[in-house]
Amino acid sequence: MFAFFNKRKEQHKLQDKIELDMNNIPKHIAIIMDGNGRWAKERNLPRTMGHRAGVETIREIVKECNRLNIRYLTLYAFSTENWKRPQNEVNTLMELLVQYLRNEFDELNRNDVVINQIGDISKLPKVCQKELLSAYERTKNNKGVVMNLALNYGGRDEILHAVKNIVKAAKEDLISIEKIDESLFENYLFTSGMPDPDLIIRPSGEKRISNFLLWQCAYSEFWYSNIYWPDFKVKDLHRAIYDYQHRDRRFGGVK
Repeated sequence: MFAFFNKRKEQHKLQDKIELDMNNIPKHIAIIMDGNGRWAKERNLPRTMGHRAGVETIREIVKECNRLNIRYLTLYAFSTENWKRPQNEVNTLMELLVQYLRNEFDELNRNDVVINQIGDISKLPKVCQKELLSAYERTKNNKGVVMNLALNYGGRDEILHAVKNIVKAAKEDLISIEKIDESLFENYLFTSGMPDPDLIIRPSGEKRISNFLLWQCAYSEFWYSNIYWPDFKVKDLHRAIYDYQHRDRRFGGVK
């Protein structure tokens, strides 16, 4: 029995000593930041406190992605379906967004982070739009990680948005139907000019995509865990990347 427990201890020590292959770091990581509400519920706290705790996790993960030279980090912050939530929770999320951009701006900018957004932000409160656009304008020339905040974002909505704009361009003779291919289509997505995510992480125990980056995730690697987002640490990010580095990515071909 003691040998069994000693073996388990050794396994945990090995997990804590993960060494990443710095020549095989994902260019683009996307995260579905899930589990804030359940984290709060288990502690008999309001759901809004879970969202506040989740902001602390964002700070550490962005910092580590920058240190690892990950080029793009896309954070699923507010979906097109999240408007169905209680109004006080939606209001809190919008307030947290503004607070985050104001409180964290100086440090993010100091660390060369580009603060970008994807999604239809025209539906967000005016103060949110103003802070997002201002943050992007002031950081767009930075050379560090591009942090995409997915706000009022939905994969289906993004695809419809692209289709409508392609049809409009075709009607105006700006493009010909014969020229429409995957490359052209991707130019009309919110992620235009960015590589597809190599790795998509979803904490909280859920194992679904939830309308996130539906076009872009065609050959992404997925990593799930039972950890709620507020408890997600740098070591968990390392575990996800380590797992990614030991997968055989064939993209439909054969090695």
